[in-house]
Amino acid sequence: MSLSSVFDIAGMGMSAQSVRLNTTASNLANAQAAGTEDDTYRARHPVFSSIQQEQMLSGSSQFSPIGDQSNVGLTVVDIVESNEPLDRRYEPDHPKANEDGYVFYPNVNVVEEMADMISASRSFQVNVEVMNSAKTMIQRLLTLGQ
Repeated sequence: MSLSSVFDIAGMGMSAQSVRLNTTASNLANAQAAGTEDDTYRARHPVFSSIQQEQMLSGSSQFSPIGDQSNVGLTVVDIVESNEPLDRRYEPDHPKANEDGYVFYPNVNVVEEMADMISASRSFQVNVEVMNSAKTMIQRLLTLGQ
């Protein structure tokens, strides 16, 4: 693997973690949004898939062949809604209560979402450090001839 391909791989990782951070932020922002059973916000989670070497070579990326067909990248395939049941609370005075007096709240677990946000943030930071290390190595390589 060439040193310049590190930038592509780290960039894909940063992009994936940005999507993960955005979906987590959306989940946290809507954690207390009450509604009816049909229109209540449901937690969303990104689905990732690894990219094989041959797919990278056929794209616009400047990868050099590795030799084996290992996973070399990451892409977001879809963002799916959680199938967990909604949080049903008895609040007959609430304006969005159904005929039985129940209001539905999103199936967002705030503790899990915060842990996911910390994990995504740290993963993003690691990819930034990888890029900085690769940049430093390239700069030192250029100064070898002086």
